[in-house]
Amino acid sequence: MGKYDDKKFKILIVDDVPKNIQVAANILQREGYQMAFAQNGKTAIAQAQSNQFDLILLDIMMPDMDGFEVCRYLREEPGTRDIPIIFLTARTESESIIKGFELGATDYVTKPFNGAELLARVRTHLELRRAQQELQEANATKDKFFSIIAHDLKNPFNVFLGLSKLLLDSYDGFDNEKRKNIIQSIHQASENGYKLLEDLLEWSRIQTGKIKWRPDYIDLYTYAFENISFLEAGACNKNITLHSDISKGTLVYADPNMVTTVIRNLMSNAVKFTDKGGEVRISSETAGDYEEVIISDTGIGIEEKNMKQLFRIGVHQSGLGTAGEQGTGLGLILCKEFVEKNRGKISLDSEVGRGSVFKFTLPKAGDE
Repeated sequence: MGKYDDKKFKILIVDDVPKNIQVAANILQREGYQMAFAQNGKTAIAQAQSNQFDLILLDIMMPDMDGFEVCRYLREEPGTRDIPIIFLTARTESESIIKGFELGATDYVTKPFNGAELLARVRTHLELRRAQQELQEANATKDKFFSIIAHDLKNPFNVFLGLSKLLLDSYDGFDNEKRKNIIQSIHQASENGYKLLEDLLEWSRIQTGKIKWRPDYIDLYTYAFENISFLEAGACNKNITLHSDISKGTLVYADPNMVTTVIRNLMSNAVKFTDKGGEVRISSETAGDYEEVIISDTGIGIEEKNMKQLFRIGVHQSGLGTAGEQGTGLGLILCKEFVEKNRGKISLDSEVGRGSVFKFTLPKAGDE
């Protein structure tokens, strides 16, 4: 099934006559759509700007601001220009219908409503909306993939070529310490390149459906301990303390490989963006039928305008760590994919200069 298959579509119904709204809502309610309502143009515009609607049913004949004006405004705004608009009109003159299409309307339905016709038109345009969103995401995925190959994957090789040539040309003129520093730089570039390649392969397997969800009963205590052990050497180099407050027997029902990938990515990021002498901590809390895993740090934090972009495939958010560490820009995207495959959610709270807190949920053992 596609990513949007289970989505609850949101529809905005705009009409100055409450009875017309009620009739349309009653017809659409049986399909399980989420609906919002507006009785004038200004309210409709405000609602469309503050919500992510998948379709707007818009009456033409309204006082103060008619449907044509509302449609024109929505089509001029980047955040609303792609929302399908179906005009609701009692007027059947061809001039009105043509004007609506010229302003960017997707379709029209005449009043009084024919229930079957309204449902058919709404279904058709919502399916087209779904297909458009999936195509946009596929294009973003493709663009991200090629940009990483074209740019990020070249960087380690530039380091290999430059430093190895320097070492080859001037080997006899360097003392042992200089040679060792160059070799360390080559090794670090190798690790960065290998991590990027791993993330690319992992991500491509997700996109092609080759990663299977294989849940099992797992103890988060063990996974926290193993990942702290794995990251300890890198944390020690920055004098960063790693803590786990997760108790033994904290059981969840999830895919073990996906869980360890999420924990490792989030803790690795925390170490990367924390200054020397800082602290990274992993803990968990019970939240209803879920266990919420919390990974916090005392790092540099993230600006509010960037937080919503971190999990989006079409936005490159990779940056250098506090010691110049490089990232792939894919780690958090992988985390979101894996958490959602395990029926959980991931979120972030952060404040510049005070650190970040990543949280994700997993179903508790026994609730599968």
